[in-house]
Amino acid sequence: MPPNDQVPPQDSDGPPEPPEPLGGAAGGAAPARLRSTDIARLAGVSVSAVSLAFNARPGISDATRKRILQVAEELNWRPHRAARALKGANNDVAGIVIARPARTLGVEPFFAHFLSGLQSRLSNEGIATQLLIVEDTEAEVAVYRRWAAENRVDGLVLLDLTVDDVRPRLLADLRVPAVILGGHGAPLPLTSVWVDDHAAMTRILEYLAGLGHRFIGHVSGIPSYQHTRRRLRAIGDARESLGIDIASVATDYSDTQGASATRRLLEASPRCTAIIYDSDVMAGAGLGVATEMGVPVPGEVSIVSFDDSILTHLPHPPITALTRDTYALGTLTATELLHTMAERPEPRAVQAPTPELVVRGSTAPPPGA
Repeated sequence: MPPNDQVPPQDSDGPPEPPEPLGGAAGGAAPARLRSTDIARLAGVSVSAVSLAFNARPGISDATRKRILQVAEELNWRPHRAARALKGANNDVAGIVIARPARTLGVEPFFAHFLSGLQSRLSNEGIATQLLIVEDTEAEVAVYRRWAAENRVDGLVLLDLTVDDVRPRLLADLRVPAVILGGHGAPLPLTSVWVDDHAAMTRILEYLAGLGHRFIGHVSGIPSYQHTRRRLRAIGDARESLGIDIASVATDYSDTQGASATRRLLEASPRCTAIIYDSDVMAGAGLGVATEMGVPVPGEVSIVSFDDSILTHLPHPPITALTRDTYALGTLTATELLHTMAERPEPRAVQAPTPELVVRGSTAPPPGA
């Protein structure tokens, strides 16, 4: 008897009827959707062989697999996603859900560079990225529960880790392979790729203090984010060790709030002689406000950005910034996700390189230093 993958399917009433023509049934009815049984009959194999071919599993010969895929390609047929989910098949999709205003993300270079690096690495393994932007964390959690129930994605990347964040434990309990971008190096329920924000902020503060700045402003991101808290903790530590006074203003990372915070700092008395921004979008907006107010940069106020992109290179003067390879950060995160999806290892913390300070024309000693 020939191997099972070469046996046409049979039933008790004789051979199956041919599938409906692609143009539709007689009388103008809508065309019937082709099923795996139709592909199996046309390829001369069993339905189980079709499943093995599309799930890249062993059990059939290369010639049989090629014949099945060729028939499916000619008919533009793919397995139904719901049916694949019920069988536990891979979707070849990694999911990212971001609870931030879409307008803010649209002008933030960090996410574009990170996602480019992430998708580049995943694409090498034939895995696509599904990105969804939602209003808040509650909506984000609802998406995770739905995707897990529907087997929608094979893995997840978790962003913007917050203080007392419930999402890592939720995803661990849902048993969805996931990697966190963020953390602090301590054990978490999921594998994390983290950057030492405390050390990075300390580098900026030591540089500015070395120039002679003693009154420094800080335009921070969202206070509930863990990386924001670590930067603020570095500022608190530097107050005593470096003998400097620092005023922080929280924002949502938007250029609008960055500009407003800059105006507030420059109108205060005594006025700060340097301002640190938690993103290059806000640093560019702050430079514009200083120019508008007639405050020379760096003559009367120095400006430093925590991120480094083309936005820090284009203005005059170009902005001093902490630089890192954000694209490489994306590929590193993707590599950890692929490992987690394939091996389901114990969670671990993977440290990415600490950003380096690149000095440009926006910083100088304060007046009279």
